[in-house]
Amino acid sequence: MDKPVCLIDTESDGKLCVQPSALQILQQIQQPVVVVAVVGLYRTGKSYLMNRLAGKQTGFALGRTIESKTKGIWMWCVSHPTKAGTTLVLLDTEGLGDVDKGDSKHDTNIFCLAVLLSSTLVFNSRGTIDNRAVEELQYVTELTECIKVKSSNEDADESSEFVKFFPSFIWAVRDFTLELKIDGKDATENEYLEFALKLKHGTSKKVMEYNLPRECIQKFFPSRTCFTFPFPTAPENLSRLESLDPADVSPDFLEVTDNFCKFVFHESQEKKLKEGITVTGRVLGHLVKMYVDTISSGAVPCLENAVIAMSMIENEAAVKEGLEVYQSGMEKLKGSFPLELKDVSSEHQHLSSTAIQTFMKRSFRDTDGKYLKSLEENINKLFDGYLCQNKQASKRRCEDLLSSLSAPMTENLKQGFYAKPGGYDLFCKDLEDIVKKYNSQANKEVKAEEVLEKFLKQKSVDSKAILQADKKLTEKEKKIKEETEKAVLLMQEIKAKEEKQRQLEQRMEAERQSNEERMRQMMAKMAEEMRLQREEAARAMDSKLREQADLLEKGFKDKADRMSQEMEEFKRQNKEAESNRAREFAEMLENSNKRHEESMAMMMQQHKQQMQALQRINAPPPSKCCIL
Repeated sequence: MDKPVCLIDTESDGKLCVQPSALQILQQIQQPVVVVAVVGLYRTGKSYLMNRLAGKQTGFALGRTIESKTKGIWMWCVSHPTKAGTTLVLLDTEGLGDVDKGDSKHDTNIFCLAVLLSSTLVFNSRGTIDNRAVEELQYVTELTECIKVKSSNEDADESSEFVKFFPSFIWAVRDFTLELKIDGKDATENEYLEFALKLKHGTSKKVMEYNLPRECIQKFFPSRTCFTFPFPTAPENLSRLESLDPADVSPDFLEVTDNFCKFVFHESQEKKLKEGITVTGRVLGHLVKMYVDTISSGAVPCLENAVIAMSMIENEAAVKEGLEVYQSGMEKLKGSFPLELKDVSSEHQHLSSTAIQTFMKRSFRDTDGKYLKSLEENINKLFDGYLCQNKQASKRRCEDLLSSLSAPMTENLKQGFYAKPGGYDLFCKDLEDIVKKYNSQANKEVKAEEVLEKFLKQKSVDSKAILQADKKLTEKEKKIKEETEKAVLLMQEIKAKEEKQRQLEQRMEAERQSNEERMRQMMAKMAEEMRLQREEAARAMDSKLREQADLLEKGFKDKADRMSQEMEEFKRQNKEAESNRAREFAEMLENSNKRHEESMAMMMQQHKQQMQALQRINAPPPSKCCIL
């Protein structure tokens, strides 16, 4: 994108709405996304920081008057400057606290969306981080009423789980003029932030109101960072900051801005859903639409519902994508039909593995394995179709070959060439030559034996007529030759059935190898999802441990004790979630294996029937064969 576009706008009735053109842009982004959203009071210079993150001087609109310039949420997607294969999505939000708007609920919705959509949330304010500045971040205290983790817990307080899913937090303090000192000692920007978020002792209403936003910030966000920006330029130049020559901008301001951008580029993580699922631009688009529609309907966005809805959308798309990979490859192979069965089976195995890999890469939370089952069934159905097409192509080629090779014989039959004494031996000699040439040219065709069997049966009609008319042969000789010919036909029938048997065994081996590869990929998928789930839990637990240590250090033993109980419950939930996921995967593996066993059982039944058919054929070896 060469410039930002409006992602979320406000309709005339005040409801938020998503811009379809912006969604189309996100739909085209298959890469993981790092989403950085900026929130804060209007006219505090949020857009300038976002332009710098985009590597541009201009882009997001900078207001030059006391009016708020940005309305709704604007989006700018650019290639991530330090992470290859990743897209940086910048969200510039409507300024909070606009007096002309006078709608605090609208501000809360904008703030809530910024939290839900971002992997890094930048809060932009001016002056200092004092009590007034913290109170301006009142929206953080309302998140418990605006976001749900699980759909089943109607009235439960789930805020302790927010830390698992919430973005990292950056407080950007603009026009900062104070010295960074605490108790007369030099302090870092992060120490300054933590000092400003320090809780007060006491249980009075005033103390509780003072502590509440600070507790929420500490409790909800897994990491917190602070940047203090000096005045960028002389007051008279502020209204045209975006067009100023760098020489007219404070070097200190430019240095902090550069450090801010570097930090965001290197420390901001890819956006993830619940259970550590990586978000692509396409998924982000679905999330935007879902969250905005939910908020506009008056309902509360639910993270669990979002994952379920995303899994349905993405799993359906993953099945389609996997099938397209398989079908595209097989259509290319189809151009080379007819082929040996082992060549078709080999390509089927390769493409089937690639299709499942494509599916696994995009799918998530296919808890009952129904989408994988759908993919497997569709691939097998397509494979059966391609096998049939390969057989038809082989049949046509074999028939055409026999037609070409037997053309002189056909002409001789028309001319009555074999209707003479000794004609039967001439006919047998010509037929023998045809079969030899055919076998040398069609020996790798899947329908070679079957087509030859049919051809010999057809020619046996002419053979019998020529044999009976051959006056050179005695009745006894005719009887012997007739029996010999029957044996030849029977042996060809056996060869045709044995070839079918061999092809079935090849199919069974291909199915066995495909199942092994499928199991391997499923195990790898399970291991990866479990790893992400553990990492998510570990990050959240680490954040809680730091918070508990801070509470103990500052004398809040009661709060630290409650935190211990909270962490024990947190561990229990994580263990339960991991156990449930492991059980779901075990069921998926079992169901997939069961489908494989059923498929193998069907083929084994066919194998058994063919073996019985072969055993019923009694073919006495001929004393002399006119063909073999």
